[in-house]
Amino acid sequence: MTTKMKQRGMTLIELVVVIMIVGILAAVAIPSYRQYVMRSQRADAKDALLALATQQEKHYLQCNAYAEILDNATNCAAGEIQAADVSKNGWYELEADAPNPATGFTVTATAINGENQWQDTECRSFTVDQAGVRRAFDEDDTDNTEECWR
Repeated sequence: MTTKMKQRGMTLIELVVVIMIVGILAAVAIPSYRQYVMRSQRADAKDALLALATQQEKHYLQCNAYAEILDNATNCAAGEIQAADVSKNGWYELEADAPNPATGFTVTATAINGENQWQDTECRSFTVDQAGVRRAFDEDDTDNTEECWR
């Protein structure tokens, strides 16, 4: 009388097939996830710029001119606006520029080299001006506003 032994566990081939399937899924999912994270972190630049634009308008109301630099503003004569020079999460460097302080300004957020957002080559920098015009540029300074501000 012969008895058949019950098979327990998995064979080596089954294990290799499972590992290959997991590897293929990871190869597809990880780049997509990284792109999603970079897109979501663009909000750091947008929030910082809109807050800076609001501060510029407040400065204009108080001093009758837009601020030319970000610093610790003490009075209107200094031409400064009190603001940080990096965004809240530290992914973007912030700048204020007012070539003609009586009529306009531009605030800019540029991804910091070496940080996570530097790899976001499609949306390397963002700007907002006194008219509320929002723009964004890729690593080659090509206008990519539609993609980046949505």
